[in-house]
Amino acid sequence: MSTFRVLIIGGYGFFGTRLATLLSRQPTLHILVAGRSLAMAQALVDKLRPNAASPLDALALDIEDPSLPAALAALRLDAVIHTAGPFQGQDYRVAAACIAARAHYIDLADGRDFVAGIKTLDDAAVRAGVLVTSGASSVPALSGAAADALAAGMARVSGIDIGISPGNRTERGLSTVRAILGYCGKPLPGGAIGWRTTRAHAYPAPVGRRLLSPCNVPDLVLLGPRFAGSPPVRFGAGLELAFLHRGMNAMALLAERGLVRDWAQHAPLLKRMADWFRHCGSDAGAMHVEVRGVAADGAAIGRRWSLVAARGDGPFVPTLAAAALVRRLAASVPFEAGALPCLGLLALADFAREADGLAITMKEEA
Repeated sequence: MSTFRVLIIGGYGFFGTRLATLLSRQPTLHILVAGRSLAMAQALVDKLRPNAASPLDALALDIEDPSLPAALAALRLDAVIHTAGPFQGQDYRVAAACIAARAHYIDLADGRDFVAGIKTLDDAAVRAGVLVTSGASSVPALSGAAADALAAGMARVSGIDIGISPGNRTERGLSTVRAILGYCGKPLPGGAIGWRTTRAHAYPAPVGRRLLSPCNVPDLVLLGPRFAGSPPVRFGAGLELAFLHRGMNAMALLAERGLVRDWAQHAPLLKRMADWFRHCGSDAGAMHVEVRGVAADGAAIGRRWSLVAARGDGPFVPTLAAAALVRRLAASVPFEAGALPCLGLLALADFAREADGLAITMKEEA
């Protein structure tokens, strides 16, 4: 079997490190860990090599460099995974360079406009014969796969509810914090204000009751049209410590009233302040998807799927989709060429396979 060459951009970053760890368990790959710092890329490669099933190499790469298309073409890549967020405000130069190099493109974006807008590259991706997909992350890839499974057999879907709440002791990346703060107090599709209101949700043990507030994710505009009835989608995210969550609510109020223009500008300071309390709470996080609908006989149906991540393994969840896509591409499982959000490409079983060995459990609840 031939070797499948995959490049991870941002490979030693918060999510890149975890993705490289997962991919290193797959045979038949040749993994290239890339970023601006060759030393940091090499350090990760040296750490993973002793237990890796595939060879790894490090290289320096700057996605802002005008020579990026030529650099990718020279590497003779099969696939590129872009993990260097936040994606809000980024353009599609990396995806376009991959298309020019005839390499499949996958990213871990969860920015609503970025993920939905990837379709603008569809014609170019089709001509190049490659898959270009955005949002291979917890949302919309995993949330969409769960919604697809739950909605199976429903004649009409009337509503979808999704929530994510990480454990407070779980490590968090600055780019993730910056992305979250970017929509704090800003209007969202459907009329909600980012982080402005709060509701509670009961997750399986050991997570329990968590607070959730509205968040700006691709699911708000992409999931509804997938189902008969075009149901409304509600999405919430939460912080385990109630006082930190309520602090986000207060920040949203200040932004809504125009007293703070953009909380994302203060991300480094706010992350340091939140880290003062990293010893509190737990390392367990959770995610849920609920789908309500109507059966063919008119009976009302409600189904729920949940995920629980313990032992600090929550940050692996956003990397599962990319690992699953690479596994299928390397095995020559065909995907139709084109550019699209990462919906309908994977089933829940694909995610479960990549989560094997991690403290991550998924199940459908009555």
